Amino acid sequence: MTTLQSTPLFTATRLQICTYLFGVCPFSIAFLVFLNSSVSFVVTELIGLHEGEGDAVGTLGFADELLALAACPLWGVLSDRIGVRNVCVAGYGIIALALVVFVQATNVYPQLLLGRLLFSFGGAAVSTMVTAVLPAVAGSSSQPYIVASSRLAKKTHSSRLAGYVGMCAGSGALVALVVFLPLPSRLQQWGISPPESIQYSYYAVAIVSVLVAIFCSFGLRQLPGEEEKSWDSLWAGGSRGGLEATCTGDDRHADYGKLHLPYFQQLGAALMLGFRNSDIFIGYVGGFVARASSVGISLFIPLAVNSYYRQSGLCQDNNTNGMSSDSVKQSCRKAYVLASILTGVSQLIALVAAPAFGYMSERSRQYPIPLLGACVAGVVGYITFALLPSPDFRGPHGSPGVLVVMGLVGLSQIGAIVCSLSVLSTGILRASAQCRVRDEYDSSPSTLYGEETDDDRLSADGTEGDQEEQALLPSAPDQNQQPLAHLKGSIAGVYSLYGGAGILVLTKVGGLLFDVLSSGAPFYILASFNGVLLLVGIACGVVRHSKTR
Repeated sequence: MTTLQSTPLFTATRLQICTYLFGVCPFSIAFLVFLNSSVSFVVTELIGLHEGEGDAVGTLGFADELLALAACPLWGVLSDRIGVRNVCVAGYGIIALALVVFVQATNVYPQLLLGRLLFSFGGAAVSTMVTAVLPAVAGSSSQPYIVASSRLAKKTHSSRLAGYVGMCAGSGALVALVVFLPLPSRLQQWGISPPESIQYSYYAVAIVSVLVAIFCSFGLRQLPGEEEKSWDSLWAGGSRGGLEATCTGDDRHADYGKLHLPYFQQLGAALMLGFRNSDIFIGYVGGFVARASSVGISLFIPLAVNSYYRQSGLCQDNNTNGMSSDSVKQSCRKAYVLASILTGVSQLIALVAAPAFGYMSERSRQYPIPLLGACVAGVVGYITFALLPSPDFRGPHGSPGVLVVMGLVGLSQIGAIVCSLSVLSTGILRASAQCRVRDEYDSSPSTLYGEETDDDRLSADGTEGDQEEQALLPSAPDQNQQPLAHLKGSIAGVYSLYGGAGILVLTKVGGLLFDVLSSGAPFYILASFNGVLLLVGIACGVVRHSKTR
C-alpha cells in the first residue's frame, strides 16, 4: 500500500527564505569584500603608513584567516545549542562593532590587528551560518515523506536552494563593489577629507550590518527544528543518557537538554561524520576546493597578469618593487584593467550558472554529476590558464580563448560552492529522514542507532543500499547519539574549517611556488585540488552503486 503526502517546495516560510537569501547570504560576503578592498586605504590614509603597507595588509589577512579557522567550528557548535538565528544576529552585530572599532585605530599593531580579529570573529559566524541555515530552510524534521512498499523516498529541494544561495552570495560581492566601495569617493566629492570619508563610510556600512542583524532577528524566527533553541541552552551540560536522544517524529518536541553532546564531542562527531557518510565527506572536500578556488581567482589571476606585464616590459614603470598596490595600478594600468576583465568574466559566468548547478544537483541521484562536471572544468581551465603564452586576449600572443578559459574557471568555482552545499545539506536531510522513518516503524533503540535492519538499507530514492549513511554515530550504550539534523551547525563549522584550510594551503604553498618556480604554480595546485575532488566523487558514487546492487 502506498501512502502519499504532498510536500511543499520548502518547509520554511517565505519570510524565512527571503531573510536567508537576501540577508544572510549576500551580506556574509559583502562586508568581507568591503573590508578586504578598503583596508589598504585605512592603513595609508588613517594610520599614515606609507612603507611596508603590503606586509601590514598581508599580516592582517593572515591573522584573520587563522582566527576564522578556529572560530568557524566554534560558532557551528554554538548554533546547535542557541540556534542559527541567534548566531546570525550575534555575528552581524559583532561585524558592526568591528567596523566602527577598525577606523578608530591609530596604529597597525595592536589596534588595527585587534579590530581585524574582531571582524574575523563575527565574519566566521555569518559565513558558517550560510551553510547551517540551508538544511533548516530546505527541510526539517516535520517535512512530509513518502513511504511506498516499505521503501523510503525522501524528496528534498536543498540542491535547488543551494543554487540560489550561490547566486545571492555572489551578488553580495557586487553590492560591496557597487554600493560600499564608492562611498569614500562620493563623500570626498561633498568636501569631506579623505580620512574622514573613510571613517564615515565604515560607519555607514556598520549601520547596514546592524539593520541586517535586526532583519535576521525577525526573519529567522521559528525556523523548523530551531524552535526550542535559545541563549538559555548555552551553558546546558551534555547528557550521558545516549539512548534517550531518540529520533522522534517531530524534533520540535525534542528535549534539547538530553540531546546536547558536550561541546568537544559534538565537534568530534561532526568531524567523524566526514569518514562515515559519503555525502558529508564529499561536502567537506568540496568546501576545501570551493574556498581555495574563490581565493585563487581573486588573488592569483591578478598576480599572474601583473607578473606577465612586468616580465614582458609592458608596464610604464617596470620597477614596481616596494611600491604600494595603488602605485602599481597607476604604473601598470593595462595589467590592472586586464585582471579586472578576466576575474569579472569568471564571476559573471559563476553568477549566471549558480541556479543551473542547483537545478542539476537536484536531478542528480546516484552520482554527483554536476560536481564532477565542475571538477573537470576546473582541471581543464586551471591547467590551460597556466600554460597560456599570454593572458592578454587582445595582445599578439593571446587569443579570445582566454575568456573561454576564464568561463571554465568560473564554472569550476561556482560548481564547487553550490554542489558542496547541496550534497552536504542533502546528506543531513536524508539521514535525518531515515532516522525519523525508523522511529516511526520501529522505536527500539537497536534499530535506531545500533543494529542494522532491512529498512536501514533503503536509500533516499527508494532503492536498497547506502548502508554507510545509517550508522552515523558509534552505537555505544554510554554515548549520546542524536539525529543528524541536530549536528547541522557543527557540520557547517567543520565545512568552513575545511574551507579555511584550503585557503591557507593555497595561499602559502601557491604563493611560495609562484616566486620559486613559476606564475602558473598556483593554478596547477588548484587543478590538483579539483582532480582530487573528482576522484572522491567518483569513488563515493561507485561505492554507493555497489552497495545498492
